[in-house]
Parts: sequence; C-alpha cells; structure tokens
Amino acid sequence: MVIVHGAGSRKENHADFARACAAAGWAALTYDQRGHGDSAEEMSPAALADVGAMAWALAAEEGVDPLRICVRGSSLGGFIAIHGAATSDAVAGAIAICPADEEHLLRGLRARTLEMRIGERARDDLAAWLSEHDLRDAVAEMGTKPLLLIHARGDERVPYELSEELYERARDPRRLILLPGGHHRSAQHDPELQGEALRWMARALER
Repeated sequence: MVIVHGAGSRKENHADFARACAAAGWAALTYDQRGHGDSAEEMSPAALADVGAMAWALAAEEGVDPLRICVRGSSLGGFIAIHGAATSDAVAGAIAICPADEEHLLRGLRARTLEMRIGERARDDLAAWLSEHDLRDAVAEMGTKPLLLIHARGDERVPYELSEELYERARDPRRLILLPGGHHRSAQHDPELQGEALRWMARALER
C-alpha cells in the first residue's frame, strides 16, 4: 500500500494507517509529497508521476506481490491516488478518502489556501495541468481496477456528492462508504474504517 497524504500534511501524519496495513499483512510505504515535509522539491504536476514511482519501488521489495500494489490517499492524496491508478501500470487499485477534484484544487491554488511549497512558475504549471484534467474521467480510465471511496457527509471542503459522481463513473469492483456527519479529516484516522478498507481491497483484488 502506497500512502499519499493531502495538502498541508506529511508522511508521519499517516503512520497509523501504515501500522494498520502492517498488522493486516500489507507492506506499506509513506512518503512526503513535493512541497511538503522533508521533500526537497516544490509541488508541481510531477507529483502524479511520483506515486507511480513509489509503487514501482514498493513492488521491488522482497516479499511484495507486484500485482497487488494499491494507493490510499485523502483529499489531495485521494486525487493523486485515483489519477495514479488511472495512469500507472504499477497501481492495481485505489482507496480515496474525501478526494478533491481539479475544481477544488484550482480554487485553493488560486486563493493560496493550499498549504504547500510552490513557486510562481510551478503554480502556473500546476494550474494549467489541473485545468486540462478531470477526476471523473480518471475514474473511468481506471477500468476494472478496484476503487473504494470514503466520504463524510459533513465534509466542509469537498462535498460528498463528488464521491457519488465518481462512484457512478467507476466500474466494478467499486464501493462507496458515506459517513453521517463528520468533517473533511474525520474519516482518515478511524481504525474501523481502516480495517474495513483493507479487507474490502483484499477481497476485490482476489476477484
């Protein structure tokens, strides 16, 4: 499992899910996205290629099944997880928690409310890339790769209806979990949801 954090976060913030993965028999890899944590690079469209590179790196580890590499991300990380599954042969499935789409990311980028290190040229490049892509198309392009969507109905940043749209565009195996109430970050660290996500993905990959 490759674990991708959201905007303004870092790899250490998702160590709980990495431990849940290990306890359930999954190898897990977390990393700092560009413009975050200990990453030396500023955020840019190259962040999408990074998730594929991380998947290939994990697949090369001893004892890891290269055909079962999945990506789990929240918010911006959910966006990256879905696009990564759509574009990388190394990614077999995706778990997206309250995923943001291009519209919401563009809005935050232009308002400078996304917490990340990014220069003006990279900001322009990222805005152009976001303007040319659509997360709904990426979901369709995943084909039959398993997709699990988790969203809180009380999300104040990204409306849960977006995950409903993505679910409708996806092919089986797919699953949508909508949580009553909550907020944008409430589903990320729920131990019960973490376990259910891993169990569902394992069953979906077996099929």
